[in-house]
Amino acid sequence: MTSVESAARALLIERGGDALEDLTARGFTRRHVLRIAALVTAALPLGSERALAQLSDAGALPADAVKINANEFPDGPSPRALAALAEAARHGNRYQYPETDGLVEAAAALEGLKVEHFAVYPGSSLALHHAVIAFTSPSRALVVAEPGYEAAGLAAAFIGAPVIRVPLRPDAAHDLPAMLAASRKQPVGLFYVCNPNNPTGTVTPRAAIEALVAAAPHDAVVLLDEAYIHLCDEPRGVDMVRAGKNVVVLRTFSKIFGMAGLRAGFAIARKDLLARMTPWNTGAMPATAMAAAHAALGEHELIAARKRANAERRNDLMRFFDAHGFRYTPSVANHLMVDARRPAPEAIAAMKQRNVYVGRPWPVWPTHVRVSIGSAADMERFKTAFLEVVAPG
Repeated sequence: MTSVESAARALLIERGGDALEDLTARGFTRRHVLRIAALVTAALPLGSERALAQLSDAGALPADAVKINANEFPDGPSPRALAALAEAARHGNRYQYPETDGLVEAAAALEGLKVEHFAVYPGSSLALHHAVIAFTSPSRALVVAEPGYEAAGLAAAFIGAPVIRVPLRPDAAHDLPAMLAASRKQPVGLFYVCNPNNPTGTVTPRAAIEALVAAAPHDAVVLLDEAYIHLCDEPRGVDMVRAGKNVVVLRTFSKIFGMAGLRAGFAIARKDLLARMTPWNTGAMPATAMAAAHAALGEHELIAARKRANAERRNDLMRFFDAHGFRYTPSVANHLMVDARRPAPEAIAAMKQRNVYVGRPWPVWPTHVRVSIGSAADMERFKTAFLEVVAPG
């Protein structure tokens, strides 16, 4: 027996017979049950947030590198968040469970929901994996946009659930009518909508999302990933949770809050939907991340200022692309896709030679690269390098 299988068996024993019976009843084979346990114990070989980040060279880079490859925010935790983090660290010999409780209570009050609507996660990718486990199966598919954030599709394929990939619309929004139509051809358990979308930074109109939620099969769930929602003016999805819809909203502190390395986030949904996801949660959240996230929730003016500054840098970049005839996706987030007019791996490698690191390629758009919005200085260095790598139109 491999170490992964041993860990998987241990986890299933810990979860009890109910978890195994549920998976078996939903059509998972022994092999896929072990893969689910491996996914939960972070033994998934690809598709985890860390694995996808590694594809974008999001590890140790030269100190003077332009690091605009992982959709991180150029500003880190605020002074207030850092102070709360330091205070929690001083008591690091204690478990500090109240830090998590305090974060949930503050978030619930902010969103006008009950605390039972929140499940805390280290960021949002693990919550995404748990939603895939909870709502898809070998007989109930996952529907995703293409190109989109890959973690959901990779996790579903890994555990044996079918994955239906629907191309984005010409304006790079999700084609939700086409995604809905897929559920008329085979049973669907989960629709994944990242809004704004990763990697394009584009939005799908709220009316289209409401139409999908209203028309989706009664036993299907819409997973609304709002990792980048604070960077734009689009309506948020928590009101659909408040209305009792079959919607799970994901939030993270990894982006505009500047806490990608601290790992804090939420799944927000009806209590019964969360009950299907949270049995796969393991361990307590780090008190330092919980304290920093709690402190950051109240910094409305700072977040508004970061949003404006990001928009200024993003708009400046899009004006640069317009001036030189480059095609790109009309982003409202902190990243976009731009046509490099050559195979994406070649363009990425050429930029890397100039100490500028951009995001990984998406094979469905073979000549596009993803560019995160960094500091003003980062973006100026990117422009210079990009003109050297890609001839203007």
